[in-house]
Amino acid sequence: MSDYLSVSHLTKYLKLKFDRDPYLERVYLTGQVSNFRKRPTHQYFSLKDDKAVIQATMWAGIFKALPFDLEEGMKINVIGRIQLYEPSGTYSIIIEKAEPDGIGALALQFEQLKKKLAEAGYFDQRHKQSLPQFAKKIGVLTSPSGAVIRDIITTVSRRFPGVEILLFPTKVQGAGAAEDVVRNLALANQRDDLDLLIVGRGGGSIEDLWAFNEEIVVQAIFESRLPVISSVGHETDTTLADFVADSRAATPTAAAELATPVTKADLLNFLQDRQLRFYQALMRLVNLRRERLDKITQSVIFRQPARLYDAYVQSLDRLTMNIRHQMEQRLSKAQSDVTRLHASLQAQDMAGQIQRFQDQVAALERLLLSQTKTAFERQQTRFDRAQDALLSLDTSRIISRGYAMVQKDSKIIQSVKDVTVGEEVTVLMQDGQLLVEVKDAK
Repeated sequence: MSDYLSVSHLTKYLKLKFDRDPYLERVYLTGQVSNFRKRPTHQYFSLKDDKAVIQATMWAGIFKALPFDLEEGMKINVIGRIQLYEPSGTYSIIIEKAEPDGIGALALQFEQLKKKLAEAGYFDQRHKQSLPQFAKKIGVLTSPSGAVIRDIITTVSRRFPGVEILLFPTKVQGAGAAEDVVRNLALANQRDDLDLLIVGRGGGSIEDLWAFNEEIVVQAIFESRLPVISSVGHETDTTLADFVADSRAATPTAAAELATPVTKADLLNFLQDRQLRFYQALMRLVNLRRERLDKITQSVIFRQPARLYDAYVQSLDRLTMNIRHQMEQRLSKAQSDVTRLHASLQAQDMAGQIQRFQDQVAALERLLLSQTKTAFERQQTRFDRAQDALLSLDTSRIISRGYAMVQKDSKIIQSVKDVTVGEEVTVLMQDGQLLVEVKDAK
């Protein structure tokens, strides 16, 4: 019986062989991810090819540090160690490092992040800001020693002298570059003297441009209060910063041209055209108002201003007659009442009461007369003022005071500029009119 091993002894022996075999201490495998379902912490799935399957375990720290998203069916290259699980007698690989097989890890990470951000709406056109037509001050985030800043300064100075350029010296490659871009974007957005920003660098490999594919940079550009032009790499290079920016330029020169879409000469031509249009519109308005004034001046109202207050005079006369008639009726009734009461009181021998009543009637009569007179005088005063104001417009009254009025073609002459030497004009006077010839107009 001693020649027989227990299952646990055999399994323990095999585990020791797995743990101590130097060939199994670090294993390099290629396989397709199978049975993957993302878990909150550690990940458990299978790696397989067309002939075999092995269980795989990836601890939470390793999984969080992956630069790409693990997906079902993805073919990956892994480095790990083999371990045997004694209770079930199964073996698996503990993955310590993984990367996509075939397509590069950075290229896969780029596509995955691009898809994620596109689905979140970061690249939607509705979020894009319009670039200002006339920028006064432009912020540039780039290396202070590169050709980018020199090309931008040269192009802007040529197209629109006077536009200020503020450089934010920025690390654009290597460790810490993404954080530096985000920090300078925040600093630029804190200023109130900038109109737009240019974020750029020269060309390079995907590794060189990777800072502009970082999610924190995309987020910072998306949240920028100022419009952003992205000019990263050469024309064939594309970064996530290009997709999220408000506008993308293939070169620094193109970025400067986008930032100054109108040259100084174009602006001067634009202003001259607008000045001419404004002058023409103003002259049309002046001529229209002059024609309307001429029509009003020649109207019946200005030639016979008394017509303006004829209706008011008639209305005032009617009101005056009504007031007098009502006053006479009320006084007549009051007198009749007094007479009737007086006769009644005399018949009853009540002289004292008659006297008091007569006093009250007299007081009432005085009050009534006072109120009626005051109302009439108020209306008369308003009429007199209106009549004086309207009569002041009567040209015949003005002429009667010794003045004269000059007309040409039945139009009143208001300035010497309205006549020329040799023209004949009519001078209206109190007792007739003169036809005279203009000898001088100064």
